Amino acid sequence: MSKKVRFAVVGLGHIAQNAVLPAFKHSKENCELTGFVSGDSEKTAQLGSEYGVGRSWHYDDYEDALASKAFDAVYIALPDDMHAEYAVKAANHGIHVLCEKPMATRVDECQAMIDAAKRNNIKLMIAYRLHFERTNMEALEQIRQGKIGNPRFFNASFGQQIRAGNIRTKEEHSGGPLHDIGIYCLNAARYIFGEEPYEVMGMACATNDSRFAEVPETVSAMLKFPGDRIASFICSFGTTDDISRFEVAGTKGLISVDPAFSYQGELSYKLTVGGKESLHKTPKRDQFAPELIHFADCILQNKEPNPCGFEGQKDVRIIAAIEESIRRGEKVLLEALPGTVRPDKTLIKEKPAVKNPKLVNVQAPSL
Repeated sequence: MSKKVRFAVVGLGHIAQNAVLPAFKHSKENCELTGFVSGDSEKTAQLGSEYGVGRSWHYDDYEDALASKAFDAVYIALPDDMHAEYAVKAANHGIHVLCEKPMATRVDECQAMIDAAKRNNIKLMIAYRLHFERTNMEALEQIRQGKIGNPRFFNASFGQQIRAGNIRTKEEHSGGPLHDIGIYCLNAARYIFGEEPYEVMGMACATNDSRFAEVPETVSAMLKFPGDRIASFICSFGTTDDISRFEVAGTKGLISVDPAFSYQGELSYKLTVGGKESLHKTPKRDQFAPELIHFADCILQNKEPNPCGFEGQKDVRIIAAIEESIRRGEKVLLEALPGTVRPDKTLIKEKPAVKNPKLVNVQAPSL
């Protein structure tokens, strides 16, 4: 392999076009975009011209693409229910896999991805972009340094108005707010507390809005962590997209991160200790290039990516437990698991903000 890792982007939906493709312009030190896999020839033609990508394949020809030797890694930006199939096929061809979150729709699918990566000696990483983002990682560092004392509870809210007919409203694709945006909240709770929850309780509701005929409009969950700590969050597809925040209350102070989860604007956190407040802001940045650079470096240097496949599987396990709790109407206990490597400020890497990328045959999921 040369000093750059060649990537094919699999799936050219909104997240790919609005964020992933432009990120390759900011990750040229060790990444090169060389291929597309899509079901839309108009997308591949226009975007190929825009990004200088001369090779593309239809989904039906994915195996041919993997065997072409035109790329070393794939960035999988497909609907959640397609992640496992496309990741395993890539691994079986010796192609490294960077996969959007949630990792898959079921725990056993995640395990199949992990096993395929190990069997074929390829790198598998899950695209948790906020593990590389300054505001979130600096807030985490303040907590780890004891600035707010012993963290006692975590609370998060994430909401947006979903567009009618969007794939995220389809049950067959594991749609709904829990999978799509709730995962940000629960992943943040896990790295804030540095532990795995052992008990969860979930609730869900829908209105008579036709958008939510197949999936809930709103999901709420409570997670109990070791040390008598509790995390709660609520996520919704029926609210304004301005809601994207979390707070952590400790025995000495409070940290509020607002906005917390967006990739399209400024993020900030406020530290409150002894009645004194300090505000810290991060201007809009490209949050996708840092994860590309990290993943490519892990391939070139033969290092284990962080976040790895086990990190993604743990979130899917918790999502499954929350859904089980909703169905049963009672709490669900989780078996103890060993910890994974947690993110920290050493992962922070800042790249310039993306400027209005060209979009082809795609709409934003939210209004």
